Amino acid sequence: MNFKNRDILSTRDLTREEIDYILNTAEKFDKNPQEFSDLLKGRILALVFYEPSTRTRISFETAMKKLGGEVISLGAVEASSIAKGENLSDTIRIVSSYADAIVLRHPKDGASKLAAEVSPVPVINGGDGAGHHPTQTLLDLYTMRKENKLEGVRIALVGDLKYGRTVHSLIYALTFYSAKITLVAPEELSMPRDIIEDIKRIGGDIEETSDLKEVIPEVDVLYMTRIQKERFPDPNEYRKVAGIYRLTPELLESAKEDMIIMHPLPRVDEIDPRVDETPQAKYFEQAKNGIPVRMAILSLVMGAL
Repeated sequence: MNFKNRDILSTRDLTREEIDYILNTAEKFDKNPQEFSDLLKGRILALVFYEPSTRTRISFETAMKKLGGEVISLGAVEASSIAKGENLSDTIRIVSSYADAIVLRHPKDGASKLAAEVSPVPVINGGDGAGHHPTQTLLDLYTMRKENKLEGVRIALVGDLKYGRTVHSLIYALTFYSAKITLVAPEELSMPRDIIEDIKRIGGDIEETSDLKEVIPEVDVLYMTRIQKERFPDPNEYRKVAGIYRLTPELLESAKEDMIIMHPLPRVDEIDPRVDETPQAKYFEQAKNGIPVRMAILSLVMGAL
């Protein structure tokens, strides 16, 4: 399967076979990373982040260095020519002449698509507004597969389903695996109707509720998300829903023993720190899984595999 010079912008652009191929490749890196330590020697990855990031930025940088490559970074937006008014297209045109691939994070939906249109090197969407975050979805799927919780899984997506780009990406990919999806959110943060209708149109099994306690005993995977204050146009609207869901050990008493809890992180107050000590908590392992998954993606789009 050939991914050379291919942009990774959305999970909607990937087939089940392509996703499985990426996950199988990630597994090889996960089991024996030393074997591939020179695979991208002499290659350069550019990180162009217009928004703050910890896991996405550092895991891509770690992945590239584990493969023997180098990383350049835009750095702080206010310290770049963007602060002088340079537009995204010009920034991408310049950066693409310095690197073999670009990871872009941007606050506007569709920014990665625009970047891909002007870049001669592959663009990987590291999150664009409330749009998509495909590499997060791939590491989510990889985590679920490692825990034997993928094919036919019962999963609840909880919290900010309106602005959460991680769940917007994940929900499409889950349909490939015959997942039974429950959306848990207040009306103000419900999944956009066009996405729900899309999922139903392609045969997805999906239902909605606002009651977290009700779904916990039923699911194999509980996927928590943060209420994203920075995405709300009106601070008063944020205050209405802040802290609406909080997962505690007491709530987990009704959960299946082998249920797993995931979260794209960062968290604020939606998961009680006491939950970290439970066997169900997998969100830190989930973040760690970003390294082999992103090693696979970088190797494939740069044509090294």
